[in-house]
Amino acid sequence: MKNNLLSYGNILLIHALIALAIFVMPFLSKIYALIIPILGLLFVLKTKNKNNEVLLIAAYLVGVEVFLRMTGGNLNNEYIKLSVIFFMLLGMIYSSFTISSFVYWFFLILLIPSILVTATTDILSVDVKKALFFNLSGPFCLAFCAIYTFNRKISFSELQNIVLAMGLPIVSTTAYLFLYNPSVQSVVTGTQSNFETSGGFGPNQVSTILGLGMFVFFTQLILFSKSKKMLILNGILLLVISYRAIVTFSRGGVITGVVMIAILLLLLYFHSSREVKGKLAMVFVITAIMGIGIWTYTSVQTSGLIEKRYANQDATGRVKKDRLGGREAIIEVELKTFFDNPILGVGAGLGKEYRKKAFGVDVASHNEITRMISEHGFLGILGLLILFIMPFVLYYINRSNLYFLSFYVFWFLTINHAAMRTAAPAFVYALTLISVINYKTDNYVKTNTIPD
Repeated sequence: MKNNLLSYGNILLIHALIALAIFVMPFLSKIYALIIPILGLLFVLKTKNKNNEVLLIAAYLVGVEVFLRMTGGNLNNEYIKLSVIFFMLLGMIYSSFTISSFVYWFFLILLIPSILVTATTDILSVDVKKALFFNLSGPFCLAFCAIYTFNRKISFSELQNIVLAMGLPIVSTTAYLFLYNPSVQSVVTGTQSNFETSGGFGPNQVSTILGLGMFVFFTQLILFSKSKKMLILNGILLLVISYRAIVTFSRGGVITGVVMIAILLLLLYFHSSREVKGKLAMVFVITAIMGIGIWTYTSVQTSGLIEKRYANQDATGRVKKDRLGGREAIIEVELKTFFDNPILGVGAGLGKEYRKKAFGVDVASHNEITRMISEHGFLGILGLLILFIMPFVLYYINRSNLYFLSFYVFWFLTINHAAMRTAAPAFVYALTLISVINYKTDNYVKTNTIPD
C-alpha cells in the first residue's frame, strides 16, 4: 500500500510540476500537446490494444484539452477531438467493434444532408470548411467513441483507471490556476464569469472540466482510498479542485459536478446492504461537511459575491432578468430557425449566420440540443433521440456500470450550457455504453470507503 501511495502521489506531483514548467516556459505547452499522442500511439502499438489502452489515451487527451487551450498549447480548436477520433479508429482496427453499434453509424448518416446544405450555400461570408469542422467535430467525436465503447466489456478497476486518466491533467489545470491567479480576492469585483480566476481562458469550459475533476477525485476518495494517507490526499485534491471550480463564477460545471456526486452517492446507498448503508451514512456526513466548508471559505474569499452569483444577482444584489446569461435569447432564435426550416435545418454551422442577423454580432450556440435542431432539422431530432435513448437500452440489459447515470448527466447538462466545444461530453457519453464486468457494489464500499 505504501508503494501504491508513493506511486499515486508521484504521478500527481509530476502533473503539478508540468503546470509549473509550462507556467514558467509557455512554449512547453505545444511540446506537451505533441508528446501525448505520440507516446500514446507507441503505447497502443506496443500493447496492440489488448486491454483497451486507447481508452486510457483518449481519456487523458480529454482531461488535458482545457489545460492546453488555456496555456496556448492546442494546435487548433479541434486538435483533441481529432486525436480522440484517431485513437478510437486505431482501437477498432485492433479490437474491432460490435455490429450492434450500427445505430451510431446511422447517427452519422443523419448528419450528411445538412452537410450538403452547407456545402452548397451561397452565403459568401461563410467559410464552409471552418463551419463544418467547428460544428461537427463534437458529434463525430461522440459517434466514433460510442461505436468503440458500445457494449465493450471491461472491469470496474479498468473503468476507474480511465476515469483517473481524465483526472490527472485536471490536477495540472488546477495547479496552473493557482500559479496564474494566487489571490482570488484581488480579481473578483462582480458576479459575472471571471477570466482571471479561469487562467485567462473561457470560464465556462474551465468550470466544466473542473466539475468533472470534482467527480473523478470524489470517486477516488470514497472508493479507492485504502489508507488514511490516501484519504487525506484525495480529500485535499477534491477540495482545491472544487474551490477553483467555484471561483470561476461559471455555474454550469460546478452544478454538474455536484449532481454527478449526488447521483453516485444515492446509487451506492440504494444498491448496498444494511451493513454498508451504515458506513455510507458517514460518507454523507463527511461530504456535507466538506461541501459546507469549501462554500464558506469561497464566500469569504469572494466577499459574498459567489452567493449572489448563484442567486442570480449582480454585485449590488439586484436580481438579473435572465437566469442563463443570455442563453435564453439564443435558444429562442434557434427554435425559431428550426420552425422556419423543419426538415433539413439551415445547414451545419449556418445557424451562426441566423444568430448574427438576430443579434447583430457573432454569437456562438451554447446548447447542442437546439443547435442540432436548428441546423439539422427533423433529422437532428432523430439523431438526438438516438443519443438520448441508446444508453438506457444498454443499461436496462446490464446495470453493472455504477457511474452510468453520473456520466449521462455530465453529458446532458454539459451540452446544455457548453455545447460540445470540448471532447469531454462526447467521450464521457461513450463511457455510458460500456458493460462493466465483475463488479459488486458492496465489496468496493466495504473494502475502500472510509478506512478504519
